[in-house]
Amino acid sequence: MRNEEWCELDRIRKLPKADLHCHLLLGMRRDHLARISGREITPFSYSGDGIQDINRWIRREYFPVLSIPEIFPSLIRAGFRQAVNDGVTLLEASIDVGFGHLNGIPPEKMVNLLKEAHREIAPDLIFRPSLGFSRSRSVRQLLRFFEPYPDLNYFTAIDLYDDEQGQSINKFREIYRFARSRGLRCTAHAGEFGSAEDVRKAVEVLGLDAVQHGIAAAASEEVMGWLADRGVPLNICPTSNLVLQRVSSYAAHPVRILFDHGVTVTINTDDVALFDQGVSEEYLNLYRARVFSADELDEIRRNSLTI
Repeated sequence: MRNEEWCELDRIRKLPKADLHCHLLLGMRRDHLARISGREITPFSYSGDGIQDINRWIRREYFPVLSIPEIFPSLIRAGFRQAVNDGVTLLEASIDVGFGHLNGIPPEKMVNLLKEAHREIAPDLIFRPSLGFSRSRSVRQLLRFFEPYPDLNYFTAIDLYDDEQGQSINKFREIYRFARSRGLRCTAHAGEFGSAEDVRKAVEVLGLDAVQHGIAAAASEEVMGWLADRGVPLNICPTSNLVLQRVSSYAAHPVRILFDHGVTVTINTDDVALFDQGVSEEYLNLYRARVFSADELDEIRRNSLTI
């Protein structure tokens, strides 16, 4: 891979890429979200309160958007459009498992709207829809939300997110055991604000196929070796980690340490609406910070398309 191809954003956007860690309803640019909703959307700023800062921004800026009648199709189209414009050819993106129930969208209608948007905006995109489970909700409630979805044979994965310290990971074992029995890929956020051991425990307890974030694993050579031996990928979002002050700079991001210890890493967006970076920009940021060479970035890019 020539260095000059990684110096220009337009060239990077033309390369086929995966985005394996994306929350679809926040997967568009903030200015696009403003145009869709007709509202001014205040940029996200971090005050040091972890995930709660994101939750407050969502309540203040995003919930009013969701109250607009029939806004859901426009939001998912915007998420697909962002992916296509960024050269994403494999997208694994989540929607909260309770979203339909809480917004009056029956599961069958939600699936049909997703299929329609996918077909209309990104017919050549490989889309792996995921259901997101918030750690702030009870397992009983999450199971009730989840119940109608497996029989629709549409969603391909589940993800656990929100405050890592909100509830013990053990409480979600039943959900993950059921999901795996229905053939769903299992992912979960771990090691974003937690520890290296939290990453290992999440993989062990929930039987994860991949970890969202997982950057805390870089603090432990033992855990990194354990992840590398098992081939468990970490779906990393550099700008999210930077904005949320988990790292001090792109240059200091532990993705380099993880890569050097044989851990499979991928580069992803998390929430474009909050962090204002597409996958191509994430690659460019790491290249400019000299975290990876052009060849190493291309290796990561190509590997991501096979996960």
